[in-house]
Amino acid sequence: MPLKVNIDELNWKILKCLQDNARESFANIGRTVGLTPPAVAERVKKMEDLGIIEGYRTQVSHVMTGHQLKAIITLRAFMGKLKPFLEIVKTFKEVVNCYRITGNENIVMEVVLLDQFHLEKFIDKLIQYGETRTHIVLSNVVSNAPIGKNF
Repeated sequence: MPLKVNIDELNWKILKCLQDNARESFANIGRTVGLTPPAVAERVKKMEDLGIIEGYRTQVSHVMTGHQLKAIITLRAFMGKLKPFLEIVKTFKEVVNCYRITGNENIVMEVVLLDQFHLEKFIDKLIQYGETRTHIVLSNVVSNAPIGKNF
């Protein structure tokens, strides 16, 4: 189990800046939080080393890349099929996020697909592992909201 790390106020402010724009310069972040750029860089490096900052990524529009559908698919695995599914799901190019969950279903996947025909073929691959439910995403209401100190 990972240890909880105490994050001070300045680091929370830095994290907010990076979550708003991961490409923000250390100089701009420093002006926002009241530190020099080297001090910001040192704090960011330490948070990376501690695993607080897990990485940086580019957010790509599925629509602009030709993927007309985004869907949430749940899977309730058949007896003896969960472990094989956990290995094979890593090879499915359509899956952008996959979570093992509690409850009636075992898996929740976020997938991007070219069209409804692609969706049908993808579901055909899944049904050998379990019962699926598909929900087409109409729009994002909240997406990658920053994690803050207080809720």
